[in-house]
Amino acid sequence: MPAVQATTPIIRKTALYNTHRQMGAKMVEFNGWEMPVEYPSVGGIIAEHNAVRTGVGIFDVSHMGDIRVAGSGALAAVQHISMNDASRLAIGQAQYSALLYPQGTFVDDVIVHRLGQDEYLLVINAGTREKDFSWVRDHTRDFDCEVENLSDDFTQIAIQGPKAVDLLQKLTVADLSAVRFYWVTRGGVCGLKNILIARTGYTGEDGFEIYIPSDEDTSAMVWNQLLQAGREFGVIPCGLGARNTLRLEAKLALYGHEISDTINVWEASLDRFCKMEKQEFIGRDALEKAKSGGVRRTLVGLEMIERGIARDGYRVLDEAEAEIGYLTSGSYAPFLKKNIGLAYVPPGFSNVGTVINVEIRNQPVKAKVVPTPFYKRPKKV
Repeated sequence: MPAVQATTPIIRKTALYNTHRQMGAKMVEFNGWEMPVEYPSVGGIIAEHNAVRTGVGIFDVSHMGDIRVAGSGALAAVQHISMNDASRLAIGQAQYSALLYPQGTFVDDVIVHRLGQDEYLLVINAGTREKDFSWVRDHTRDFDCEVENLSDDFTQIAIQGPKAVDLLQKLTVADLSAVRFYWVTRGGVCGLKNILIARTGYTGEDGFEIYIPSDEDTSAMVWNQLLQAGREFGVIPCGLGARNTLRLEAKLALYGHEISDTINVWEASLDRFCKMEKQEFIGRDALEKAKSGGVRRTLVGLEMIERGIARDGYRVLDEAEAEIGYLTSGSYAPFLKKNIGLAYVPPGFSNVGTVINVEIRNQPVKAKVVPTPFYKRPKKV
């Protein structure tokens, strides 16, 4: 018999790959994509993180996926597959939601945009692109709608930070002051027509995500114009490292960490986005049973008391050093200048002020439960 040859996984690249390399970005594999994790030339993760908190940074997030659901049955289809209530959306509005398995655990978390009377755009995670599209397609077959995978059609750039609106306004004729948080509009950007502009993001800051044609020349042109126009605001390019520390400070869930196919909505503390009053959606029955049965673990924020950085996957111990949970995410928080983490623990250990241990290099290191999110952006006066 002929020898079976091992296949090498295909690593995908965004249209901005060459631009990142030219700028000296440190590239890493992330969910099947080669992406910039940081830009040493601008100071790396800490500088990038703090630029977003105090000024503005831009991110290539083209690895994210996009699914269009359109047709007379689009709303009914979106209601069936997602846990939030899409019937509340006005045209041009967006909401955080999730696709759930029948057992009430997560297929993925998504942003649902209502683009037209019968048209919705679901923005999904990079590592779950194919799985999510198959799930949406397979579970909307009974509805009068069309489901399209538009994931490769766009270069998606996030402009994030308190100066994001000032930067993007220089490059568009759209009135961005009229676009509220979690609303979308269309307008010209850098000379390109009819560009989708969403006031959304994954950093805990104000900001926008723009969807432009995915060819390399157009993508590089827009990226470079954003950097040029943003010089007066101190704009710098940012990678996945800063994106992760920013979302952690803001307690924004990451698939495979805070949410997964083994974690349900109640455990993840995302019940405010789950509209149980809807007549029916996938996972609803299981969530009702889970709620009546009581939650056995819950997600809490931790701040290290003793010296040490909690990392993803580290064990959480009680005072007797018995294992009670695990870290889903952990890092040094550059803006807060603290070592923080998110962890699943039994409800009895979830009260603010509770002292527990994180096992670091086989040693128990003290941490305390603190309110979350760790960081909230200041309200505008």
